[in-house]
Amino acid sequence: MAKYYVESGTLQTVTEADDAQGAALWGIHRCMEQVLPVCPDDPLTPKQKEEHVRQRGCYVLGETIQTSEQGFGRNNAEVHDTAQLFAEWNQLMIAMSKLQERLSVAC
Repeated sequence: MAKYYVESGTLQTVTEADDAQGAALWGIHRCMEQVLPVCPDDPLTPKQKEEHVRQRGCYVLGETIQTSEQGFGRNNAEVHDTAQLFAEWNQLMIAMSKLQERLSVAC
């Protein structure tokens, strides 16, 4: 896994991923977990999340997400379309939800 610098709108984060697209998807996930319960094992309560957003401000994505292995603000960063990646992220969340349902029924 490589280290990626992910930035879009007000989001700047560093993550490890197999590729630049995976890093960009993680950026979308970070933003969406502010408003949706995307991870049932999240240690933060909704009230704690609300306080976190109030203190730090809410992440807002731009039209594109830039990923780079070299740092923020790089001219050679890979550029990803936010709407397209959001659609992919949504499909992943639906697939994970269906898988979780199937596992719950099997147990």
